[in-house]
Amino acid sequence: MEKESLIKRYLVFIAGLYFLAMGISLIVHSSLGTTPISSMNYVLSINTSLSLGTWTFIVNLLMIIIQLWLASGKYGTRKDTIEILLQIPFSFIFSAFIDLNMILIRNLVPSNYGMAVGILLAGCIIQSIGVEIKPKAAMMSAEGLVKYIARRCNKKFGNVKVYVDITLVSLAILISLAFTMRIEGVREGSVIAACITGYIVNFLNY
Repeated sequence: MEKESLIKRYLVFIAGLYFLAMGISLIVHSSLGTTPISSMNYVLSINTSLSLGTWTFIVNLLMIIIQLWLASGKYGTRKDTIEILLQIPFSFIFSAFIDLNMILIRNLVPSNYGMAVGILLAGCIIQSIGVEIKPKAAMMSAEGLVKYIARRCNKKFGNVKVYVDITLVSLAILISLAFTMRIEGVREGSVIAACITGYIVNFLNY
């Protein structure tokens, strides 16, 4: 019975990953930017031959390596190591979902700013649904990175999340400037997505 319950939790977790991936894909297709967590991945994807899903997986692997270092020695346990390594298969699934959804909605191109905002909001809502239905079966790599930085530095999770988001967006801007000498992939939609997603999750929880 316990095994069936665990399998069910992982299946629901994967369903949540699909909604998260679809939300990110819609926000990208709004042409108004993307979420802070995906900003660097997106900028790298539009300036190289690798897809958004591929870059998501690569960056997630880097985050996993950093987490393993943060949780090494006296700062972590065997349970922490297992929790971190468990992120690898789910990161792969999540990245594959992103590329699948990018293909499924490849013809979705906003014809005006109003439509772009509508697609952005739809993406934020669907992403929030993914956050809401995703049980604590495993952690996403960015979430895990925030957790272990907060633990290592003895800081609050929320404060560290803000710093990590700002760092990722800043890196995305620097990478974009390095490739094209202009800012691409980070726009007002990035700010909107960052600001309203939490409120939508709270509303769904109400």
